[in-house]
Amino acid sequence: MPAPRPFPRPASRHRRLLALALLLFAFAAPALAQALPSDAKMIKGFDAVVFSAEITGAFSDSSYLKKFPGPVRVRVENDSEIDREPAVASFVREINRQVDGLDITMAKRGEAANFVVHVVDRDDYQRVGREVYHRPFGTTPGNCIARASYGRSGITRADAIIVSDEGDLLFRRCLIEEVLQGLGPLNDNSDAPQSVFNDTSKLTRFTPYDRVLMNMLYDERLTPGMSRSDAAPLLPTILKEVKRRLRL
Repeated sequence: MPAPRPFPRPASRHRRLLALALLLFAFAAPALAQALPSDAKMIKGFDAVVFSAEITGAFSDSSYLKKFPGPVRVRVENDSEIDREPAVASFVREINRQVDGLDITMAKRGEAANFVVHVVDRDDYQRVGREVYHRPFGTTPGNCIARASYGRSGITRADAIIVSDEGDLLFRRCLIEEVLQGLGPLNDNSDAPQSVFNDTSKLTRFTPYDRVLMNMLYDERLTPGMSRSDAAPLLPTILKEVKRRLRL
């Protein structure tokens, strides 16, 4: 019979515990790096993307709160060689799960859609952009773009145009940014590194930062057409409640 193994020495046990602690820290580091900014910075970021718009008409006013006042029904027009409809549908389901106060689903057969996602190959990007913007001689910038038709009663229709044939990462990045922007946060914010609304970021997921912003926007206390000054007193309380609900 082999001799019984001795109990680990205290020093050996200490080294094992230290190694385990280092391993746990390594897994926790990405989460720590994604900690949300201060409440003041979160509210400033909300103001930046909600009470303005990246692209506006010569006589349009984008200085008030914009969001869909009712259910959002999404349809995909896939003109690309790659079928991206499953990816769009998956992200729509994710938004519906993650954002309280927003009813967003894919349109059923025969059901009218008020948000159309145009998936195109690069060769068709300009043509579809001209059709969506009703500008026969216009130029559509970038790899993707969102357009929303809105007034003080809310957004009535949104379109997102996304290039599909230049890689999965680019498509995913564009899908998240443009669908979220079409739901109301129509401006970019270069001061938010944790957000897809920052055009310099390489994010390809629905980040905690953006989940907070979208939940704030679709809180029932914030209504379409509301001014920045009317919304401001409500934002600290809404932000705290959203963070608590999302456990952030």
